[in-house]
Amino acid sequence: MPDLSFGSMGSRSAPYTPIRSVSSSSKWSFRSSSPSSNSSDSTTFWRTPPKVSKLSIWGYKPFHVPEVEHIHQYLSPRQIAIILVFAFATLIILIPLSTSNPLPENRHIPEFEPIRAEIPLSTKKLPDPIKWLKENSNDRYAITNGNLPLLPGIGSRRPRAALISLVRNSELVGMTQSIKQLEFRWNRKYQYPWVFFNDEPFTEEFKAATRNLTSAKCYYEVVPKEHWELPDWIDVHYFCDIDYDIFRFMRDNKLKYGFNMNILDDARSFPSLWSRTRAFAIAHPHLIHPEADLTWLLDPQTGGEYNNCQFFSNFEIGSLNFWRGEANEKYFDWLDKAGGFYYERFGDAPVHTLSVAMFLPKSEVWFFRDVGYQHDINHHCPPHREAQCSCQPTSIDENFYKLVPLESPQSKPLDTCIRQFLGGKWLSKKEGWTMEGEKAYGGDGYHGYEILGDEINQG
Repeated sequence: MPDLSFGSMGSRSAPYTPIRSVSSSSKWSFRSSSPSSNSSDSTTFWRTPPKVSKLSIWGYKPFHVPEVEHIHQYLSPRQIAIILVFAFATLIILIPLSTSNPLPENRHIPEFEPIRAEIPLSTKKLPDPIKWLKENSNDRYAITNGNLPLLPGIGSRRPRAALISLVRNSELVGMTQSIKQLEFRWNRKYQYPWVFFNDEPFTEEFKAATRNLTSAKCYYEVVPKEHWELPDWIDVHYFCDIDYDIFRFMRDNKLKYGFNMNILDDARSFPSLWSRTRAFAIAHPHLIHPEADLTWLLDPQTGGEYNNCQFFSNFEIGSLNFWRGEANEKYFDWLDKAGGFYYERFGDAPVHTLSVAMFLPKSEVWFFRDVGYQHDINHHCPPHREAQCSCQPTSIDENFYKLVPLESPQSKPLDTCIRQFLGGKWLSKKEGWTMEGEKAYGGDGYHGYEILGDEINQG
């Protein structure tokens, strides 16, 4: 087993307990947090009562064009006015279509390139997710392309998977917004079922409204309040078209966990999580994966304490076989008996992050850089996908310390969380650059990388 350097602990958690199971028949989950009913999408229009013109029925004085004077012989003034209004409206519609977003003819638009974390050399042959994406995008397995939901044979069988959302009845407006976006961008082509969790029975209004937005099956489940307290969080947005079957991609490449944001969190939320996780690893060394890599979660500045980096689990895709496995079950029970879910704030984000780091090799974890997503102040938009996304591309480091402001006294790691996870070339610094030097000139100390990760300005 690799040296895990388990020192003293400090850690944090998200606002609710991890999912322990969905159904015995499902193997994958695509998780999205509940959107708030305080959606910012609604707009109100105020209409001013029309004023009666004293000039004419159309509001303008009549005028004459000699060349077309003979038209009056065949059309009434009202018919002529209707034709002119229609022509003017058509002109308004056509002008933006022909002039919006003009691009130079010779401009080179780079292609989006997936990013994979650096992994140790292995003697065993590993799947190639990037090759899979090149061969299976363009909605190859979409049901709308004639693929049946269930196909015989192991190789082509559709993955057993579901879209999971935690939501209240009062959050229907925000939930319908998220369903519309995810269905339009992806699931209308693949029709994976939706599973909604609530702390009380769903209303018939909620069921009818959500079912009306998808042709996929919908399931409505109630989680007992003693097991779960739902977070009162914000809106969720999906910005990009996804042109491949995400669940098939995960299964075919033996991937167990996927994320698209890796950020720093407030350590005050879970002061004892790391010490209890370290104690668990010492007591159960046989459960730690032999290729586990926790180095990216340990801070050398603090003697190997947890650096409080976490996968932002408001968007995550995970194998339910993994979450139901012996290691995760025992780790959850260990933390549960310690009382951290109740006396502190052991939440799904840091617990899932530590679980993935301890029980999976990095080769089974995937960074979904191509999925545009926003939850509250954290948002992620991929580069070079302007034609598929309705968002402005963000830097790879965009969300690093949004939850822990720079002025916070909390110790921050030497590198951003996503770069520590990716490793290799993503950690290389410019020659002569120092963090202290950048901070002396008013910088935050995280702009010395050779690869900026700001693909907006590259290519």
